[in-house]
Amino acid sequence: MLADRPYMRRESMEFRRSATFYLLVSLAVIFLLQAALLVHGRIDLAEIFGLSRAGLFAGRIWQLITFQFLHDCPWPWHLLMNCLGLYFFGRAIEETHGTANFLKLYLLAGTLGGLAEVLASFLPQHPHGGVVGASAGVMGLIAAYATLNPWQEACFIFYFFPVRLKASVVLWFLLFLSTFGVIIPFGGTAHAAHLGGLLTGIAFARYVFLAGDDFPLARLFPTPREKSQARRFAFVGKKRMDRSARAFDPP
Repeated sequence: MLADRPYMRRESMEFRRSATFYLLVSLAVIFLLQAALLVHGRIDLAEIFGLSRAGLFAGRIWQLITFQFLHDCPWPWHLLMNCLGLYFFGRAIEETHGTANFLKLYLLAGTLGGLAEVLASFLPQHPHGGVVGASAGVMGLIAAYATLNPWQEACFIFYFFPVRLKASVVLWFLLFLSTFGVIIPFGGTAHAAHLGGLLTGIAFARYVFLAGDDFPLARLFPTPREKSQARRFAFVGKKRMDRSARAFDPP
């Protein structure tokens, strides 16, 4: 499982120095500020910093970044789900591929996901109101992780219920659900943003993380020979990571 990986078992002090930790803290603090202003001051930050077609046409380019740090208020469920995804998959990506690549992937997936949502607003029956949330960036992290580890089992949260599935199965399910939601909108969810984040994560994993690999780990339907090679590669990599993790253990 994802939680069993060595980089998920390291001391909390190391995690507190990570970009994932600071992102989580930032999202929580901004949510509290957003909720306080909305409830007590009747000021909705989403109207200013949330992403919208009208806002972009008015020259508010910063909305492509700022919308990723806002969430639905005043209830915390939207924030909680995104933070869970960021905590597990953000840690995995940052520990294995570095802070710089993690931030590039997260922000790029969020930005391109936001652009995809704005473009989708031109389709019939699509809402063109404001969009907020870190979902597109988190979807990029999930897609990158699944592309890098298609046969790795992980615990995913579906409507607050933990489910253990192979990462590739979850990726295909999310791709189908997001594509269907773009064609037939439902649930008030920014499906185009999710789809844009997923596609960005797949592309980033294939052309940045896996650039120069001897075999295509990123293929979700590999041949038996490729699957055997990938498993052997993952086994060797896991042994190396276990040895590295033991170096952090006290004598």
